[in-house]
Amino acid sequence: METDTSLPGLSGSPREASKHCRNSPVIDAVVNRHSVRHFLSTPVPLNVVRAILSAAARAPSGTNFQPWHVRVVTGVTRANLSQAVTQAAEAGERSDEYSYAPAPVMEPYLSRRRKVGYDLYKLYGIARDDFAARKQAMLRNFEFFGAPVGLFFTMEKRLLLGSWLDCGMFMQNVMILARAHGLETCAQQAWCEYGRVVHQQLDIPDTHIVLSGMALGHPDPDAPANNLISDRVSIDDFAVFHQ
Repeated sequence: METDTSLPGLSGSPREASKHCRNSPVIDAVVNRHSVRHFLSTPVPLNVVRAILSAAARAPSGTNFQPWHVRVVTGVTRANLSQAVTQAAEAGERSDEYSYAPAPVMEPYLSRRRKVGYDLYKLYGIARDDFAARKQAMLRNFEFFGAPVGLFFTMEKRLLLGSWLDCGMFMQNVMILARAHGLETCAQQAWCEYGRVVHQQLDIPDTHIVLSGMALGHPDPDAPANNLISDRVSIDDFAVFHQ
């Protein structure tokens, strides 16, 4: 196997691609995206949210299924949902929509999960053994990390694995397109651990499964947590080139 390192992004760090195409806003939007966990309260106009979702719908889907559905939450609805899910979380009343990862998690995935978690706690100033503080940090998920807009992605339960792929590509489009409007995001599967409450608060029918939540807003440039850039393995660890 030979690797052509003259092509953008085939060597070095995951952000090496942006050095090869400095004038490419597309590469910049993808490579420099990261999860933001502290947002400003600056409002996001709903026409901007509509523009993002409308463009994101150009995502590919098998035989043009377009299986994605989105609930946009702001204002009073956002506040009521946050309160209800936080109360459920504090009471230990989980109601998982689906299993996100195997139990137990095996290597190398376990080490990757632990590292990004410990790196985040360090930026929060939380010791590894301070479980009370770690729980409070987790609960901030249900405040959308301060973002004024929350998004929930659902699809019909009767659809199969192909539609999960389609919805994932749609969600990625949302995260990338948000950056064109000066916004950032954080995909939040944590909401799915309290799916029953989300269904009730947003009147989502039982025929739909909640795939993920997402925070959307203006990032706080002074928040230490927003400096977290998670690691990526080398391309040689996940790609094989057949010639």
